[in-house]
Amino acid sequence: MNDSKISVRYCRAIFQAALEKKILDKVNQDMIFISEICKMPEMKEFLQSPIIVPSKKEAIFHNILGDNVEHITLSLIDLIVQNGRETFIPAIVRNFIHETKKYKGITESVLTTAVRVDDKVKKQITDLISEVFKTKVELKENIDPEIVGGFILQVDDNYIDASIKNKLRKIKKELISSVITTE
Repeated sequence: MNDSKISVRYCRAIFQAALEKKILDKVNQDMIFISEICKMPEMKEFLQSPIIVPSKKEAIFHNILGDNVEHITLSLIDLIVQNGRETFIPAIVRNFIHETKKYKGITESVLTTAVRVDDKVKKQITDLISEVFKTKVELKENIDPEIVGGFILQVDDNYIDASIKNKLRKIKKELISSVITTE
């Protein structure tokens, strides 16, 4: 079965259950917590280890998560581990967080700049995206000095690259192609 299908199916199951029980926000917080845990190198190794038996993995998850998460979240983790799908936990969590934002009408946007942007500019960008896409906006900011200047803005599947690095790359490509055609 396709990896993405597996994570989507588990995600849908927990999402629907959380909606029915009216605990979507709590389960979403659980998923954010688990997402942070899954970023740890030790956890990545643990999830991928074929040596650790499922019952031991369940016990470890119960120790880590314990009373910090909803019962439904812990039940999902148990089911995933029992089915030998624990390597999919990061993808399931990522899908759940994305689905929750989509359900709440929040668009995740990423602004990449060479230097930090002040709050006033971020507010203008957020307002513009909100107006154009008719949605609430969650703007994440990345700092990447390699783009030299300008910005890269990603809103859902839309991508605007107005960076100096991109413009220099285009100029270089034009110069190379003009040199090749004149020879």
